[in-house]
Amino acid sequence: MEFELKATAAGTHARAGVITTDHGNIPTPIFMPVGTLGAVKAVHMTELRDDIKAQIILGNTYHLYLRPGMDIIHRAGGLHKFNGWERPILTDSGGFQVFSLAANRKLRDEGVTFRSHIDGSKHLFTPERVVDIQRIIGSDIMMALDECPPGTSDRSYAAKSLRLTQGWLERGWKHFCDTEPLYGHRQAFFPIVQGCTYKDLRQDAARHVADLGAEGNAIGGLAVGEPTEVMYDMIEVVNDILPLDRPRYLMGVGTPANMLEAIDRGVDMMDCVMPTRNGRNGMLFTRHGIMNMRNRKWADDFSPLQDDGPSVVDHIYSKAYLRHLFIAEELLALQIASIHNLAFYLWLMREARQHIIDGDFATWKAQMVVDVMRRI
Repeated sequence: MEFELKATAAGTHARAGVITTDHGNIPTPIFMPVGTLGAVKAVHMTELRDDIKAQIILGNTYHLYLRPGMDIIHRAGGLHKFNGWERPILTDSGGFQVFSLAANRKLRDEGVTFRSHIDGSKHLFTPERVVDIQRIIGSDIMMALDECPPGTSDRSYAAKSLRLTQGWLERGWKHFCDTEPLYGHRQAFFPIVQGCTYKDLRQDAARHVADLGAEGNAIGGLAVGEPTEVMYDMIEVVNDILPLDRPRYLMGVGTPANMLEAIDRGVDMMDCVMPTRNGRNGMLFTRHGIMNMRNRKWADDFSPLQDDGPSVVDHIYSKAYLRHLFIAEELLALQIASIHNLAFYLWLMREARQHIIDGDFATWKAQMVVDVMRRI
C-alpha cells in the first residue's frame, strides 16, 4: 500500500491524498461504508459502486470468523471473491465486537477468550490469530487486535488497557511481518492508538505506533462516551505525533460534523454505521440538514428527497413517498434511505477534498458544519 499527499489546506491540518492498493486507488479524505458481514445492509454492490461511489468498504473479523467462518471464505478465495466487491476492503480486528457483544470474555496477555453471541461457543483471539484470520479474509488493510476501553474509564484502567494493547500490537506486527498474503495481492497492517481520554497515554500510544513504521495508522477508542470536544482534543494530540506521510484512520466516527472536524485535524479515513443505521430508522442526512422521514410534515410533500442530491434515489423518490414507505414498514424504505445517506457521506468527502485542493477548506467547512447538522 502507498500513500501520496496531494494538498494541504491553509490554516488547518486538512489533507488531500491518494491511497494506492492492489484493488484500486482511494482518494482521501474518504468515508468507508460498513459491511460488517461482508455486505452493507440493504445495499447492492452495484449501488455501492455506481450510485454511492464507494471506494472502499469494511468487513469485520469477529463477525466473519463466526459466520460464515474461515473455511468458507478461504475456499471462496477470500472476501473479494465471496461478496463480489472488486475494490479495496478494510477489516476491523474484531476487538471492539468482542468487548461489546461477546459474553464471558476474559482478557489476558495471551489474548482474549470469549463466547459467541450467536451460539455461546468458546473462542480465543490472539494477536497472531487475528492476523491469520485477516490473511484468510484477504482484506487490503487489516487492523491490529486491541482493547477499546469506554470513554469514561478511569486512568488506572486506561493505562492497564493500553499496556495490554501495546503488547498485543508488538506480537501482531511481528506475525504480520513473518507471514504472507494468500491470494496474490498486498495487504497492509494498521496499528491502533488507544489511551482513552488521557493526553499522556495517547501521546505514549501514538509514539509507540509511529515507531513501528506501518503503512498507515488508526485512532481508536473515541466516540465511545466521551464529550465531543474531548474527542477532538485527542485527535489533535495523536495527529501531532503520527507521521505525516502515512494515512490516518479515525475509527467509528461519526456524524457529518464529526467527520468535517476530524478532517480539519488531519484525519484521512473514517467509518461509521450511522448513515445506514440511522437511515433504516428514518433519518436522512442532507447538505441542507437532517430530516426525520416519519414526521407528519412530509406526508404531502411531493418534492424530491433532495433536488441537488448526489444519488439517483434523491431525484426519483419524493419525501411523501419515502414517508409512506416508512409508515407502512415497507422494506424499500430501508434501501432508499441507506443509499441516500451513504451517497451523501461520500459526496461530502469529495467536496471536502476539492475544497482542500482549491485552498478554501476552512471557510467552506465552517458553514457546512452548521448546514449539515440543522434539523429541517
